[in-house]
Amino acid sequence: MAQKFDVIIIGSGPGALAAAYKLAKKKQVAIVEADAWGGTCPNRGCDPKKVLYAATHARQAIQQLHGHGFTNVPSINWSQLMTFKETFTQPVSVTQKQGLTAANITTLTGKAAFKNAQTITVGTKEYQAQTFILATGQQPALLDIPGKEYFKTSTDFLSFPQLPPKLVFVGGGYISFELANIANSCGSEVHVLHHNEQPLKGFDEEFVQSLVQQMTQQGIHFHFNESVERIAKQKEQVVLSLTTGGTLATDAVICGIGRIPALSGLNLAAAGVDYSKKGVEVNEYLQTANQKIYALGDCLAKKQPKLTPISSYEGDYLADLLMGVTTQPIAYPSLPTIVFCLPQLAQVGMTTAEAVKNEAYEISTLDMTHWFTYQHLNEAVAESKIIKEKASDKLVGAAVLSNEAAELINLLTLMIDQQIPAEAIGQQIMLYPTGASDLSYLLEG
Repeated sequence: MAQKFDVIIIGSGPGALAAAYKLAKKKQVAIVEADAWGGTCPNRGCDPKKVLYAATHARQAIQQLHGHGFTNVPSINWSQLMTFKETFTQPVSVTQKQGLTAANITTLTGKAAFKNAQTITVGTKEYQAQTFILATGQQPALLDIPGKEYFKTSTDFLSFPQLPPKLVFVGGGYISFELANIANSCGSEVHVLHHNEQPLKGFDEEFVQSLVQQMTQQGIHFHFNESVERIAKQKEQVVLSLTTGGTLATDAVICGIGRIPALSGLNLAAAGVDYSKKGVEVNEYLQTANQKIYALGDCLAKKQPKLTPISSYEGDYLADLLMGVTTQPIAYPSLPTIVFCLPQLAQVGMTTAEAVKNEAYEISTLDMTHWFTYQHLNEAVAESKIIKEKASDKLVGAAVLSNEAAELINLLTLMIDQQIPAEAIGQQIMLYPTGASDLSYLLEG
């Protein structure tokens, strides 16, 4: 006989955990995980990546001041850095599972599959619930070409015991850009291949070009309008055959063309759940075609960025919805997004591509490179674009390119969501020199 619960959550990433802990206060909850407890982000995603990025950011700060107080730029010891990274990732799965157990949440280890709309199987056992939440996340996509078995993924990169001397990244998305930046800073020869001339789709095109220029000056080789047709093993290296007719030999090739929803094996058809290659289809209540099954996070087909904080926001919302705390559809705040390179590229709200099509908005472009906030760090580039509604003078969007873009975009996000007028910012006294102290000058532009 199947064991019964109020709610069963499939997946244990940040969004799933946000829902599980909140629901467990009033409901009997089980959570199913087939891989590492805690999901991709803390185990093999954003958290370990940020540990590696922190080292490259520190090195960049010294490199900028080379000859201005520093006589040497240190190299990064990959082995030591990976050991440090492991102090964060190794305990995750155990501690996350222990935390769930302590909260009286039943943990089920194994691959879940729907038998019908009310029942799943995990291994040889059956479980039933009044409500299911799908939170299975995404997995790396691979180009389907001859020799695809030689591709490495972002997961492999974050686990390299030794960094390969030469690396090729296929794809011009944020994963390739971020990992290419880390590899280059840590001493690898790095190449990035992209099938057209517009990488980082969705980000401000002018700032993307500026970022590519900066990364090129740092030693990264970009190959645009280039794709891989096949991969072959040649002694200790792999050789890429390119669409332009040439070849490129490398020690490892990372496929960074994107990620796809992890839905295989769930047998969603048996549960009456609609989905596509983009993910699970849901309504404004994160409800699937089966009204008893909900979905959240990166496995969704959605226009919002597939980022960890957004998954957690959706998990929190679903818990409130299922407990009757809210009856309203989900309402997303302004969603900042960022490429963690050197410099960082961040944006929020309306994009410049959207604003130029509408006369109701104005775009101010500011070169901040010689502002003291950035000049005293000797940053190579610091730029911003501010988008305001002409009639109200309210901030509706922004893009920032600098080594401190993350902090500034967070402040601008707060301004957009709280509809804080520019004159109110001008009346505040902020610590100097910081991005916050520059806000009034930005908004005057």
